[in-house]
Amino acid sequence: MRTQVGIVGAGPAGLMLGQLLHLRGIDSVIVEKRGRDYVIDRVRAGVLEPGTVDLLTASGVGDRLAVEGLRRGGVHFNFAGARHRIDLVALAGSPITIYGQNEVLKDLIDARIATDRPLVFEAEEVRIEDLESSTPKLRFQAQAGEPREIVCDFIAGCDGFHGVCRATIPPGAVTTHERVYPFSWLGILAEATPASEELIYAYHERGFALHNQRSPTLIRAHVQCPPDDDLSAWPDERVWSELRTRTATASGWRPNEGPILKKSLAAMRGFVTEPMRYRRLFLAGDSAHIFPPSGAKGLNMAIADAQVLADAIAEHYASASDGALDLYSDTCLRRVWNVQQFACWMTQMLHRFDPNDEFEHRTRLSELEHLMTCREASTSFARRYLGLSPISHDE
Repeated sequence: MRTQVGIVGAGPAGLMLGQLLHLRGIDSVIVEKRGRDYVIDRVRAGVLEPGTVDLLTASGVGDRLAVEGLRRGGVHFNFAGARHRIDLVALAGSPITIYGQNEVLKDLIDARIATDRPLVFEAEEVRIEDLESSTPKLRFQAQAGEPREIVCDFIAGCDGFHGVCRATIPPGAVTTHERVYPFSWLGILAEATPASEELIYAYHERGFALHNQRSPTLIRAHVQCPPDDDLSAWPDERVWSELRTRTATASGWRPNEGPILKKSLAAMRGFVTEPMRYRRLFLAGDSAHIFPPSGAKGLNMAIADAQVLADAIAEHYASASDGALDLYSDTCLRRVWNVQQFACWMTQMLHRFDPNDEFEHRTRLSELEHLMTCREASTSFARRYLGLSPISHDE
């Protein structure tokens, strides 16, 4: 089989890239080792930047998002028993949109199926061959057990941190940078009426917590926990007890509680691959970078990579120019490192690294107070949280 672009991975980057290429008349095949239900059911990110919303809408996959997406004009920070709000609209001109990554994937999968272009789930033994040639090959076993070979002009590695694409690149051809944090996030999805429509970041002497509305009847919440914790150590009552303690305010606010539908543990790390390309293999999304989830950037950055790569591939076929392809990695990495710094700063400010370090605790409280009371600091935060360029000294 022959295609122009072989896409490995049916996550946000791979599916978005396939949709953007289709709209430009460029053929692609998407291969995913997991099943469709697994891909959709993973409870992941849910905060969309305005640029992500605009791209999904312009790409024809924004109809349900326009109806069900929850637009929120601010975010809250709870600390020292008080609630503080940063008004994103007033400071930076736009809201965020709450719409789960699983919902984005449903929309993209439906759009892909409507194109009749290939989307293969449960592919086994996926591997890339002939990367040194001008026609790299994508090989895998289809569901029926028959071997498949796809000859490609380009391959997009969108198969995540543990995928085969980055691992296929010869040793020494790329450099990886990583920061692993000494804590994890326990995440829950609970059936309860959210006590706050806007997202709440909470800093407490016991550690970080987050409360977010996923829908009018669902809460997505997280608490900081030790990196070696096990889900068995977190019965429902302990989860709610920690959320109550870490997010409660002196005014009496506390989260509403209900049945916990899902629990998960996520390690905290920052990770970047340089360059995001090897010959005709281009990395996008989690294959190339991981962000601490404190900044709510992973999904948005995967979508941004797909847009840059789709534009570059389209230029190649339209004008026989590889200028944009040659700049793909540099173009993406400029934003990647800027966003990585923001996510790392959020993580540093909101978490307890040493629960016995009172000096650390007091400096965190001081930094949060500065963020809430200094308009320039609040404005810079709002712009970066929305995926806009940082505020300049001339503004």
